[in-house]
Amino acid sequence: MYTLVTVHAHLHSTLPLMTSLFSLSKQKQKRKHKKARMDAKRAAPPLPLLSPANYSKCKYSRRSLTSVCPLILFLLVIFVLVASRNYEKAHFIFSSVSSPKSAETTSLSPTQSSRIAICLVGGARRFELTGPSILKHVLNVFPEADLFVHSNLDENSFKLGLLKWAPRVTEVRIRRSTWLEETEGQKRVLTKNNSPNGIQGLLQYFDLVEGCLDMISGYESRGNFTYDVILRTRVDGYWTSPLDLKTFKPGSYVVPEGSRFGGLNDRLGIGDRATSAVALARLSLLPRLASAGFHELDSESAFKAQLQNANISFEEQRFPFCIVSDRQYDYPPGQYGVPVASMGSPGPLSGAKCRPCQPICKGRCLDQILPRLDYGWSWTEWRNGSLELCDGSKAWGEYWESTFDQIAGENAASVRRKVAMMGLEECVQGIEELKSKAVRWEGPDPKEICELKSPQNQLTSKKLT
Repeated sequence: MYTLVTVHAHLHSTLPLMTSLFSLSKQKQKRKHKKARMDAKRAAPPLPLLSPANYSKCKYSRRSLTSVCPLILFLLVIFVLVASRNYEKAHFIFSSVSSPKSAETTSLSPTQSSRIAICLVGGARRFELTGPSILKHVLNVFPEADLFVHSNLDENSFKLGLLKWAPRVTEVRIRRSTWLEETEGQKRVLTKNNSPNGIQGLLQYFDLVEGCLDMISGYESRGNFTYDVILRTRVDGYWTSPLDLKTFKPGSYVVPEGSRFGGLNDRLGIGDRATSAVALARLSLLPRLASAGFHELDSESAFKAQLQNANISFEEQRFPFCIVSDRQYDYPPGQYGVPVASMGSPGPLSGAKCRPCQPICKGRCLDQILPRLDYGWSWTEWRNGSLELCDGSKAWGEYWESTFDQIAGENAASVRRKVAMMGLEECVQGIEELKSKAVRWEGPDPKEICELKSPQNQLTSKKLT
C-alpha cells in the first residue's frame, strides 16, 4: 500500500511538468500555423496523455522526442510494474530518481543482512544443563545462522542429540580423541600450569577450535561464499538471556570481560571473517608465537598474543553466560583464586565459572572477598549485584538437581530429567535425527555413540523428584 501511494504521489507531482513540456512544443508549432492551430485547439477536445494522436506527435516531432517521450516511457514502465504487482522495483526506481540518499536509508545493518556461522566446541559433559540455554538464547535467536559442532567422542557425546531441536545444523564432527604430538616449540610457548590436562589438554582444545574453522572454510569453499560474522562459543556455556549481535564490531574481535588469566577471556568470541581466521587458528599459529619469542603462555595469554602478533584489535564486553564446571577451587578465593558463581546469579557473568548451588556469599559479603581478585587474572564484575558466590571448594552436593531445576525453570528441568532417564533406543533415535538434520555428518554410528553412555548417565538420581 505504501508503494502504491508513493507512485501515485510521484505521478501527480510529475503531471505539471508534462503539461509544461507539451505547452512548449505546441508554442513552437504555433509560429508556422498559428491561426490553424488556434482554431484546431478551440474546436477539438483535449487528447488523452497516451492517446495514439499524442504518440504520433511525439514520434514525428524531434524536440518532443527528446523531451516528452522519455518521460512518457518512464511513467509507462512504472505503470507496468505496479500492474504486475512488482511494487518493490517500482518504488526503487522512483526513490532512486527522487532521492539519491534513499538507498542508504533503506539498506540493512550488517547484523541484519550478514551471513552468520556459529561454532560450538568442546565436550558435552554437562550439556543436559547447558544445551537448552544455548538453544533458547543463541541458536533460536539467530535461526538463519549455520551451526558447526566440533566435539570429542566420549561417554557424554549422546547428549549432543539435544541439538536436533536447533533451527539449522550445517555440520557435526564428533571425533575420536588422539594424542597430539607436543613439539619443542609448543612446549616453550605453552605452560601446563592451570591446565587440568597439561599442555596436551591445551593442544586438544586448540585443535577443537581450529577444527571448527576448517569446517567453516570447507563449507564456504563448497558454496562459493564467505561468512560475514563467525561466533564461537562453548558447549559447557550456560546462557541466562539472549545473545545480542549488536556487540559485533567489524574489524575488531569481541570477547567477554573479566576472567582474563593473564591474557583475554577466550570462552566466547565474535568477529568478522578476517579477525576470526586469526582468532580461531589456535594451533597453527603457535609456531609464529614461538618465533616471536613468546613463552610459558596459558590458553588466555596465548590467545591475546596471537591477536596482538597479527595486529588484530579486540574489545571486551559483558555477556550473559557462565561456564559450568565440576572443578573445585579454594574458598574464599585469594588474589589469584577462581570465584565460582551460582548459576542463579543475576548476571551477566561473562564466562565466569559456575555451578548450581545455594549461594554462600552475596551482597555486602562480596565486598569483603572479590576486591582481592587480581584484575588481570580471575576478576569478575560484581559491584552491580550481578554475582552470587558458591563454595567452590566442595563437590556440587547431594541436591544439586533440585537446585538447578529451581534456577533454570520447568522446561530445562524436564530436559535434564529426560536425558537422565534416556534409554538406548530413545538415545539412538535422537542422534539419528541430529544426523539427518545436519548437512554434513562426520562421526561414529549413532548406536555406538549411545552405547558409550556410562552407567552413571543411565541411572536416574533418587533426588529427581
